[in-house]
Amino acid sequence: MSKIMMWFRKALLAAVVAALGLSALPTASVFALGLNDTTVPPAPASISNERLEMIWVREQAIYARLGRLFFRSDEMIVNAQKLIDQAKSNGKDVSAVQSALDALAAAIKQAKPVYDGGQSVITSHPGFDNAGNVTDVTQAKATVKSVGDTLKQIRQIVEGPRKALREAVKAFRDANKPVGTPAIDPRGG
Repeated sequence: MSKIMMWFRKALLAAVVAALGLSALPTASVFALGLNDTTVPPAPASISNERLEMIWVREQAIYARLGRLFFRSDEMIVNAQKLIDQAKSNGKDVSAVQSALDALAAAIKQAKPVYDGGQSVITSHPGFDNAGNVTDVTQAKATVKSVGDTLKQIRQIVEGPRKALREAVKAFRDANKPVGTPAIDPRGG
């Protein structure tokens, strides 16, 4: 192959590499708007009836589940207290778990009236018919927002103590792991 042909190939290869490299660069400049931007952001899209109905069904399910938890909360706290008392009688340090359980019990008592207050909105369900279909969009939006706010408030009250109890139980278990016993060989050896 001649030297000219080799030089031509190398030049062509360099041109292709340069073209590919330049094609990755932007072709137009972009500038941010100044501080005097007077454009109004678009209004939020209107929520559809179908979406409202789905939110309503989900909120009702969450509310029902919370109701069952509130109904069983006293029994669950008593059972947890029995386990704490049993561990204490075995000489274990249960102070962190006990204080976390007490904090959760107090939070549940604080959240119960909030739950009961939201029950009237669930029962009357303004903006929805008995089948959960939207009858008045404005009222339905207000109902969904009201129930959502109630659920958020309950969560804010209970979430911290619930997590603290979970962490205290985890720390208790880690600190009081059972002493390993040698495994018995099922083959007799």
